[in-house]
Amino acid sequence: MTARRTLLTGTAAVATGAFLGAPAAHAHKSKPTVVLVHGAFADASGWNDVATRLIRDGYPVIAPANPLRGVSADAAYLASILATISGPVVLAAHSYGGIVITNAATGNANVKALVYVAAFVPDAGETLLGLQTKYPGSRLNEAALDFRPYGEGLVDGYIKKDVFRDVFAADVPRATTALMWAGQRPADARTLGEPSGAPAWKAIPSWYLVARNDQVLPAAAQRFMAQRAGSQVCEAGASHVAMISQPAATADLITRAAR
Repeated sequence: MTARRTLLTGTAAVATGAFLGAPAAHAHKSKPTVVLVHGAFADASGWNDVATRLIRDGYPVIAPANPLRGVSADAAYLASILATISGPVVLAAHSYGGIVITNAATGNANVKALVYVAAFVPDAGETLLGLQTKYPGSRLNEAALDFRPYGEGLVDGYIKKDVFRDVFAADVPRATTALMWAGQRPADARTLGEPSGAPAWKAIPSWYLVARNDQVLPAAAQRFMAQRAGSQVCEAGASHVAMISQPAATADLITRAAR
């Protein structure tokens, strides 16, 4: 395997052509590496069905773990991963992952496209909470969360079991959302109010998949951010986890961006 296809250890999940019977390595040379970034209350497995399609189409794919410790820390971590990838990159993100790629891609000439899937697209100085509440409709509020301290003055937030499916993934089978709830990765509560930095979307072309039935990030907020960023937009009748309930549409948008 080439260096680009080396399996990362630790929490990072990597998918390459060696898995799922994808085309040989020479087919990858003409295609950009697709990096899939998950958001809060989730992990990289949420991208599995999208990654399967991309890999079968000959794209090298990496789905790293998003630490969910804070905007600047998470962006720095992702930027360090991007620095190890040679050649063009397409960055795709879901939900809070949009804030992370918006910051991590700034100044990286290898990143050729940004793809936002029901994701936050902040301008400099904006916060996750400010964008989430800019328009009415979000059901992900303090009452929907369990808070668990993990250090002095540090608190993680988890979506409560009794509202997880309705708020986060209403169009996903209950058996699947039960597993998603059990394995959700929490976000540090400080992330809600941490200002975003200089946005990469001002210099890099972007695409956006609006989830019309989103109960976390209202569709009106998604459309506002996509329009402001000059993104090419498509819409799907999906919950917040559009990449899980609508993997074909999501993979198609990423492929369009990669071309």
